[in-house]
Amino acid sequence: MVLDAPDAKALGQFYADVFGWVLNAEDPSFVTLDPGEGVGYLAVQTSQGYVPPTWPNEPGRQQMQLHLDIEVDNLDEAVGAAVALGATQAAYQPQHDVRVLLDPAGHPFCLYCPGWPVPRA
Repeated sequence: MVLDAPDAKALGQFYADVFGWVLNAEDPSFVTLDPGEGVGYLAVQTSQGYVPPTWPNEPGRQQMQLHLDIEVDNLDEAVGAAVALGATQAAYQPQHDVRVLLDPAGHPFCLYCPGWPVPRA
């Protein structure tokens, strides 16, 4: 998965800090984050003219293409830590047990605790 951003290295460092992953920034315009296991990784590329998505979606404005869901042990602590790293808590919160935040480039991402979503019978 590759995220566009106005500054790949800055956004890559944000997510490396959020996840505790290793940032590979040999090329500051395209960075990768290594979780240290498996073959998947997250990448960020510098995109000139980047326009952050609108949250929630609004007709005629840049739409969200994807978002990351991140499982955390303690929702309040994780929100505080992400905000301290540069995230912003979104004004619109559609669920009481999930927090939508915006990363420093404006991409929405969600924090949730184990057990969400609750399986339906």
